[in-house]
Amino acid sequence: MRKKGHKPLNRINTYLKNPSVLCTELESGAVLLNLETKCHYKLNQTGLRIWQLIDEFSNPIEIAQKLAEEYAVDKERTITSVVKLIKELQKEEIILLDKASKENKESEFVLVLTGDSIITRRLSAYEEEEFLSVIELIRKADIRFTNLEVLIHNYEGYPAAESHGTHMAAEPFVAKELKWVGFNLVSRANNHAMDYGIKGLMTTSKLLDEVGLAHAGVGKNLALARAPAYLDTKSGRVALISCSSTFPTFFRAGEQRRDIKGRPGLNPLRYQTTYVVDSQFMDEIKRISSLLKIPLAGSKESFKFLGSRFMVGDYPKIITTPFELDLKGNIESIKEARRQADLVLVSHHAHEANGEIGIPAEFIVTFARASIDAGADVFVGHGPHVLRGIEIYKDKPIFYSLGNFIFQFETVKFLPAEAYEDYGLESSSSPADLYRIREKKEKRKTGFSTNPIYWVSVLPQITFKNRILCEINLYPITLGFGNPIHKRGYPMLANKTLGQRIINRLKQLSLPFGTEITYEDGVGIVKIK
Repeated sequence: MRKKGHKPLNRINTYLKNPSVLCTELESGAVLLNLETKCHYKLNQTGLRIWQLIDEFSNPIEIAQKLAEEYAVDKERTITSVVKLIKELQKEEIILLDKASKENKESEFVLVLTGDSIITRRLSAYEEEEFLSVIELIRKADIRFTNLEVLIHNYEGYPAAESHGTHMAAEPFVAKELKWVGFNLVSRANNHAMDYGIKGLMTTSKLLDEVGLAHAGVGKNLALARAPAYLDTKSGRVALISCSSTFPTFFRAGEQRRDIKGRPGLNPLRYQTTYVVDSQFMDEIKRISSLLKIPLAGSKESFKFLGSRFMVGDYPKIITTPFELDLKGNIESIKEARRQADLVLVSHHAHEANGEIGIPAEFIVTFARASIDAGADVFVGHGPHVLRGIEIYKDKPIFYSLGNFIFQFETVKFLPAEAYEDYGLESSSSPADLYRIREKKEKRKTGFSTNPIYWVSVLPQITFKNRILCEINLYPITLGFGNPIHKRGYPMLANKTLGQRIINRLKQLSLPFGTEITYEDGVGIVKIK
């Protein structure tokens, strides 16, 4: 009793098992019987596995992806086979179209992601067409994300004794400026989260809450810092988990106990480093240890010396791995978010590189892929202030770094005494004096103010339908390298010549991950396989 007139199967639709169908498993597979129509359908072992996966995934593309992983077979051929079987099962009314998902405009999400936002001035004052085009791109999206790498406050808190660079501070109006740009989802875990201590962290949270910006990555204790932030949109619910690997030790949030408070701070993703050296180098370390009477901790082949771990290997290399406790905690948070949201984003702040600054450290790649395995739909990295490659892993995008989006670190209004001491300046010096001295020093080496790679990036526009990645467009942007301090640091669409160079650079950085990027009409296009 085959039903006629069915339209071709839409791969984006989701499907449900007909509750009137009885499944009898056999050694060779199974027999499905529709108790209403009396139709039956035989399945082999692979077909039975597809039937089982409908409960878990409901979408033919996701079922095929899972099946291809389990059987280690070609994904495209598997998709064809799965779609064919599901079409047959739909004709026999053994499975049914999920009308709720169909009526929800196929659950389409459009995301725009940005890298680091160090904002200290009013963006709403700018009127350049290239800048307003960027703002329009952001506002049109359902999800508009940035990493906020500045604290918003009136200097109520005390400056930290240690900071990774500038003690970041922005006046309270900046919260409204972020809202004006169009952002609705903000990550907070980064190496400036505690530049002004607990007071600076909490004041920033309060001001973001007041303007209605969802934010994640910091909190009064580790559980709150690690908890997902949720954003409800017309397209569905989105979750954000934010963590950082680059930070002073005292920035790390602490776990709360029944007998003592937790510690405010950021959600950490620490890592371990092992230096692999040859036996001759290892013998030299042992000799130095003996001469200086510094004990070695470990075995003959692997030990710690002066806080670093060394092991013997065939050739020198550096191995980095995520700290297991932090990895487990973040993965649990991702899995929780997967159960509670339609789309899950993971934000990771890390400066660490694998030799060249544009190549992510090994532990970053490990964590990014583990995040996708745990249920994340998008992994967005930032921290080194430069672009890093893009990977499509199990049909989900990983952006290893999106560089800078707003880079106004040179117009922070006030700086603590230690900042001036670092540059040998007197107490009567002003921030302008410090910025001028720093720029002069950077001209003798490759620093932020002298290297154009810190002043270009891309704005990814990503489309999902029912959690299936459909499209990634990359809009090249420039932040005004070479302009005076007070006239640079905000994004504008790059012209076609510069845009071509930006996309070519990103294309090269993405090649090791097997990602193909083309450049058409001023936009980079990521090939979705």
